Amino acid sequence: MFRLSNLLSSVVEEKKPRVLDGSIAIWNFTNRCNLSCMHCYSKADLDSKDVLSTEKIMDTLPRLKNSGVKFIIFSGGEPLTRKDLFDIALRCKELGIVTYLSTNGLYVTKSNAQKIIDTFNYVGVSIDGSEKTHDHFRGLKGSFIESMKAVKLLNSCSGAKVGIRFTITKETYDDLKFIFELAEKENIPKIYISHLVYSGRGLDNLEMDLSKTQRREAVEFIIDKAFEYYNDGRDIEIVTGNMEQDAILFLDRFAKEYPALKDEMQERLVSWGGNSAGRKLLNIDSVGNVKPDPFFPKVIGNIFDNDFEDIWRDKPIELLEKLRVHPRKISGKCEECDYIDICNGGSRSRAYAIYDDMWAEDPSCYLSDFEIKRG
Repeated sequence: MFRLSNLLSSVVEEKKPRVLDGSIAIWNFTNRCNLSCMHCYSKADLDSKDVLSTEKIMDTLPRLKNSGVKFIIFSGGEPLTRKDLFDIALRCKELGIVTYLSTNGLYVTKSNAQKIIDTFNYVGVSIDGSEKTHDHFRGLKGSFIESMKAVKLLNSCSGAKVGIRFTITKETYDDLKFIFELAEKENIPKIYISHLVYSGRGLDNLEMDLSKTQRREAVEFIIDKAFEYYNDGRDIEIVTGNMEQDAILFLDRFAKEYPALKDEMQERLVSWGGNSAGRKLLNIDSVGNVKPDPFFPKVIGNIFDNDFEDIWRDKPIELLEKLRVHPRKISGKCEECDYIDICNGGSRSRAYAIYDDMWAEDPSCYLSDFEIKRG
């Protein structure tokens, strides 16, 4: 997760860096969902049955806390299909774990909106373009209208911290500008833009991924918007996900705007460390499998078979130890890249999907041979 807006403002204004002292867990509490999205890494559907009991979840939460997990992103499927979700979030709060909710918004109502805002530290609602694009991508006509109702309803609540989540593919590429216009019009304070990772339906529908030319143009547009918002004093935060190479392109742009601060920005990006799967990021899926990230092709344990502390902290398998080397030892163009300490090689899931090699270069890297050399 690359928080470019926060990095831009904190370096220019000489603020302390935003440091993650601990790990983030993305937990798929259910694989049940009322939509059938083209990119869904877990292939969620409405017929899925919950495997994780409330008791098992409650037993595991203190183990996450003991292992240094500071944030839990409630995901799915659609997490709001679970009746015990608020109880789980309340227990997280008691343990001092920050909670984020990732939802399609279709179960947000006038009766539960304020409760959602009061319960979760942040809520991200998926919006994948204009009405026609979103409905096609999400597999349900009318879903855009309902999701936007949820965004507006949540954003109107007292204490709201709400954002929109957008996955950029060939299907949604032409709507990237629309997403920013939507945030500006509706005063939505955060935009999270995710690049496609080749897992689940995202792998089945691999042909919808951007070309490298499209990806670069999209990232340049996103970076331009971050500088525009900062210069205009517009309080909209921009975050990109699953494409750590964005940080290298961002550094080049930042150096042109603020040459005297280039070294400081570079130090912060190295400290950030790029792809954090297995280091500061983990996933627990809907059947209890623990993985380095939600898209990862390999399982490192299961909470029904082993204590979470052993899986993550005390007895990590060799794969996890290799992922925790920084910078990672990656082949291909990464061997020649002077910025490997910033991006950390990008997505291992994409490398495995395309090359059948966990340690190959990220096939989505759009940087030229010239750009991967420090000037």
